Amino acid sequence: MAWALDTKWNPSRLMEIGGSADTSTGTTEVTTDAGRAYIKPLGNRQGPHVLATDWVGTHLAKWFGLSTFDVAILTLDAEDTFPLPRGYAAQPGPAFAARAMAGDPWDKSGLQLDLLTNPEDITRMIVFDTWTLNCDRHYPDRTVREPNYDNVFLSSEGVEASKRRLIAMDHGLCFIRSGEDLTRKLDNIDKVKDDRVYGLFREFRRMLREDMITVGATRLREMDAATANAIIATVPQQWKVSNEARKAWTNLICCRADFVADNIHDWINQAAPWFGATGE
Repeated sequence: MAWALDTKWNPSRLMEIGGSADTSTGTTEVTTDAGRAYIKPLGNRQGPHVLATDWVGTHLAKWFGLSTFDVAILTLDAEDTFPLPRGYAAQPGPAFAARAMAGDPWDKSGLQLDLLTNPEDITRMIVFDTWTLNCDRHYPDRTVREPNYDNVFLSSEGVEASKRRLIAMDHGLCFIRSGEDLTRKLDNIDKVKDDRVYGLFREFRRMLREDMITVGATRLREMDAATANAIIATVPQQWKVSNEARKAWTNLICCRADFVADNIHDWINQAAPWFGATGE
């Protein structure tokens, strides 16, 4: 089945502006005509390409079977601009928007992973992060980048009061590093052949499942250029991703999917040889 953009949540107007976080993307809490949301606008200090990677990364995560925030592109008008931390300012144009969801980031909730209604997504998220080279959850080398527990969200929506649902969030550093742009050289061999495991928090090891590694590898083999192109084609031109970079991005997504599918079993077993994945 051909990929199609999910438009079930479709805010069209900014109603009220709340506080902005002192992050590189200037994430700002807002109210829209479709409810509360968090937006990352043009004019943030990291630039427009991180909006594109977050957008594409989130849609790839959904395609892969992970639970994510509902996301949309919210166009800001000239009168919608507002100051961001450190002297930056939101600019008119398409902003990345995510619907606010009840729950808390993992490191702030105090909740245990045993409460998850979707524990299988722990393994799925590790395979996904490895595929997309997502350095903003758990980078393989802690001497370079500390784990970011904030990018694992535990949602209380649609589950029993005592339960939580694992949500994959914030994919702005999928395929790129901080300060890196999307260019025609994105599909370089170092990225395609990176053999490290991403997203493997220490607390995740005991919950790894061999059967879900297989499920993830099987799904990766279903990725093709048509699907990658369709997702990337929804990136607004105002986010300044060149045609050459888009082609390289498609190639990286597809080549990386094949490489990870062929090797992820061995990589995870080498990174966590004692995980005892039984699929139960």
